[in-house]
Amino acid sequence: MDFKAELEKLNIILDDDAKNKFELYYEKLIEVNTYMNLTAITEKEEVYIKHFLDSLFIVKAIDNSNPYNILDVGSGAGFPSIPLAIVDKNANVTIIDALNKRINFLNDLVKYIGINNAIAYHKRAEDYAKEKRESFDYVTARAVARLNVLAELCLPLVKVGGFFIAMKAQGAAEEIDEAKRAIEILGGKIEKNIEISLPNDMGKREIILIKKIKPCNAKYPREFKKIKERPL
Repeated sequence: MDFKAELEKLNIILDDDAKNKFELYYEKLIEVNTYMNLTAITEKEEVYIKHFLDSLFIVKAIDNSNPYNILDVGSGAGFPSIPLAIVDKNANVTIIDALNKRINFLNDLVKYIGINNAIAYHKRAEDYAKEKRESFDYVTARAVARLNVLAELCLPLVKVGGFFIAMKAQGAAEEIDEAKRAIEILGGKIEKNIEISLPNDMGKREIILIKKIKPCNAKYPREFKKIKERPL
């Protein structure tokens, strides 16, 4: 797989500096993964396709002609936020995750690969919404939970006029259908569903773009236990 050529299809130019950062990212990911569960995918080409390239399909849902603030909820090993921060200097990236050791890894990673437009915090989304309610142009989550749960965690953090970007595996129609009520209650409207095919027959993905059209009630998000037990 020609990573540079695949990125050019997304109008991303991979210069030598960014190429080196991805190499460092891969090295650090594999090193830390030997003692911390970050990814089940470790073969280099698979990491580049299923993690790095897959993450960067998010640019299909973003207007990056001007600087913007994006929050990645439950980022895990930094997907999609770190690849985006590497290639897009207009991205002001904030990452939150409920597991502190992952946050420590991400902040160490940011320093190691040398990027200055990303920072990670040990926060739960439902708590972070009390601090940063409706303040992000984009909020994204990749493979974190079902869409009706994600909507309540993420939409309260999106500013009116901004977007929640849910990155899903193929076959999200059922999730979209069951989340319609939650999305409406939380002030969102589904704009489009972007279908993606990974190279080398490594699978298909869907990016669900949801616009925040009105403020949501201050009682949302609820505690995670309640969200999970009784989704909207």
